Amino acid sequence: MLAKRMMWIAWPAFLVAGLFEVLVFGMVDPQSLEWFGHPLALSRQGVYTLSFFAFWALTMVSSGLTTLLSMSPFEVNRCPVEPDQRPADCAQGGSGCC
Repeated sequence: MLAKRMMWIAWPAFLVAGLFEVLVFGMVDPQSLEWFGHPLALSRQGVYTLSFFAFWALTMVSSGLTTLLSMSPFEVNRCPVEPDQRPADCAQGGSGCC
């Protein structure tokens, strides 16, 4: 289930990062960018690459928060320990961790 959730986060974020890349650099020339008043010492391809990964990371955070907030109370509160090894204060219902 964890791998499935990670794909719910990574794949849409990848697609949106690609879209952001096209939209931003359709209007901005990477060679005209400055960092604290100094021109970037990167090639166009380097700026495209770093910005893509920055966009991807930001959209993965957004997708991750959405996935976290969509979890049911059962998923959040279930006990991750197998029933025969649970401490007394752990919930007794359910079949344990996935």
